[in-house]
Amino acid sequence: MDILGATLRVCVDDLETAVPFYERLAGGTALRFERGGVQVAAIGCFLLMSGPATELEVLRKVAATIAVKDVDEAHQVLTELGARVIAGPVPTPVGRNLLAMHPDGSVYEYADRQASPG
Repeated sequence: MDILGATLRVCVDDLETAVPFYERLAGGTALRFERGGVQVAAIGCFLLMSGPATELEVLRKVAATIAVKDVDEAHQVLTELGARVIAGPVPTPVGRNLLAMHPDGSVYEYADRQASPG
């Protein structure tokens, strides 16, 4: 499995206030989208999220997003190593992802940029 990088997930109360700080820090412009009632801004290695408390409570349990070449391959490797896939693989606005709990209890999102087959 090729790990291409990681994104730090940051839950914020006010996305509009947080974005300028992270744009300046990361030296880039935010790519914004909305998913499941949560407003998201991707800036460099940061993924800022703001929305309803119930949604953020779930999102805070995911330690980081790990970019991989192929989510299906990640699924196979993670399962072989004793991780438990909690959700996915499912399509996202930019590819596919899955959530996995590692044997130590840590939860990570694995994401690729491949279109879903079909």
